[in-house]
Amino acid sequence: MTDRTRPVIGVLAVQGDVREHLAALEGAGAQALAVRRREELASVDALVLPGGESTTIDKLTRIFDLRDPLRSRIAEGMPVYGSCAGMILLADRILDGHRDQQTLGGIDITVRRNAFGRQVDSYETDLDVVGVDGGPVRAVFIRAPWVEEAGPGVEVLASVEAKGETHPVVVRQGRLLATSFHPEVTGDHRVHRLFVQMVHGSA
Repeated sequence: MTDRTRPVIGVLAVQGDVREHLAALEGAGAQALAVRRREELASVDALVLPGGESTTIDKLTRIFDLRDPLRSRIAEGMPVYGSCAGMILLADRILDGHRDQQTLGGIDITVRRNAFGRQVDSYETDLDVVGVDGGPVRAVFIRAPWVEEAGPGVEVLASVEAKGETHPVVVRQGRLLATSFHPEVTGDHRVHRLFVQMVHGSA
């Protein structure tokens, strides 16, 4: 880590809400860098996988020749945070995925794509998130996934009640963190601050 006080955290910048994550990371005390090439990926201490369209991001990581380097760095222990589509990319298993859709993997979860419904079913709620102080987090769900199953090594940090069942929407496994929702759009940087703390802890 080049600067122990301000780690360099990349945001995968092939598709999705990249600018919002870059701003949130800067607000949370990190140096933020858009990552589109292998050499940029090699230069960061950690990475954010943004919200967007998971199948498109999957295809573009292969086109940009980033898929294998991403999987290697995750396997080597690089801290990664995924929001919405990023949660899908970090999941080991997907339900309702498109044909040939692949994930980067790393978190022992099964996710359901678009679990809350279509764009018109998007909604907001307040969530208590383990590890995030200062009261509930405003969670914005936009065509969001949820976790159907989580392995024994996965910490569930927050859940919601939906369709008569409880579903995890914030999970952590080791140095990997994922949320179903989009904290980058609210102006509240506490989830990103939690991730920055994780990056400091892994140094």
